[in-house]
Amino acid sequence: MTATDALPQPSSAATQSAFLRAARGEPVPHTPIWFMRQAGRSLPEYRAIREGTTMLESCMRPDLVVEITLQPVRRYGVDAAIFFSDIVLPLKAVGVDLEIQPGVGPVVASPVKSLADLEPVRPVTPADVSYITESVQELVQQLGGTPLIGFAGAPFTVASYLVEGGPSKDHAKTKAMMHGDPKLWHALADRLADVAIAYLSVQIEAGASAIQLFDSWAGGLSARDYAEFVQPHSAKVFDALAQYGVPRLHFGVNTGELLGLMSEAGADVVGVDWRVPLDEAVRRITAASGAPKPVQGNLDPALLIAGWDAIEPQIDRILAEGKAAPGHIFNLGHGVPPTTDPEVLDKIVKAVQQKSKRA
Repeated sequence: MTATDALPQPSSAATQSAFLRAARGEPVPHTPIWFMRQAGRSLPEYRAIREGTTMLESCMRPDLVVEITLQPVRRYGVDAAIFFSDIVLPLKAVGVDLEIQPGVGPVVASPVKSLADLEPVRPVTPADVSYITESVQELVQQLGGTPLIGFAGAPFTVASYLVEGGPSKDHAKTKAMMHGDPKLWHALADRLADVAIAYLSVQIEAGASAIQLFDSWAGGLSARDYAEFVQPHSAKVFDALAQYGVPRLHFGVNTGELLGLMSEAGADVVGVDWRVPLDEAVRRITAASGAPKPVQGNLDPALLIAGWDAIEPQIDRILAEGKAAPGHIFNLGHGVPPTTDPEVLDKIVKAVQQKSKRA
């Protein structure tokens, strides 16, 4: 029996969806498209349903998770759904004292400063996050042929919150720990790799068709520091999930100089922000990995308020550049800004699907 024999299997429609075919580097009926943060503050229906409920509370209620995840699929007809959650949720689930403060982000009550501070950081068990299993199972049933992407925070990005105590622009304390106390750093990052493995495994075993590992803040590192302090821990996550046979996506912001290393960590699909053209990203990935890989990206989110005459030529350019890869998933170069007009996203989805339609 293989590792996937006992798992819920995606519907045949989901397996042959444009998104999963592109992620596998197979021919597609059209270039698939979804948006990071497509389920979020840009949608009036999201703001309405979230009113009076904190972010973490919303992530722990299956009724809200299911509804919020489905909202952009209904509205836009995107080619994949992204599970509604937060990268710090598994830490909260095992008792780490943190909150997501509106307008700030995750704030940790007692930042990590010593090996003793690692004690609360442990992998989630299915019992810790039964609401995740329930939510994913219900979503897979309702989504039918639309794949569901599970996700988790990569060890470096989650560690930066635990070390800094909250969001940071320069990650100075995190970098200082890497170089000043590498034993503590690697112990922390190793634990967080186990957290990500456990959390993603729960989502896959409940039926998620793909996973994305977000290393949102890795772009603040040099290639040398990434290779020494980050890549081994992200590779541990990807290696552990290989047994499931689902596409593994990897994304970070401002990671143009790290694309090859991020690919080598084990990603099947490499996310690219707007700073590097997709054809150049493919060249860098190929040089590092020995072969091209599917890519995801990479419209600049700022253009969403620039008007259609500015957006459409960029769609054409990105679709053309994406042909350099064995598979291309259209996305933004980061998340949807909260002030985005939903009608603009709807127009982009229809344009991408129509312009890229294969004969």
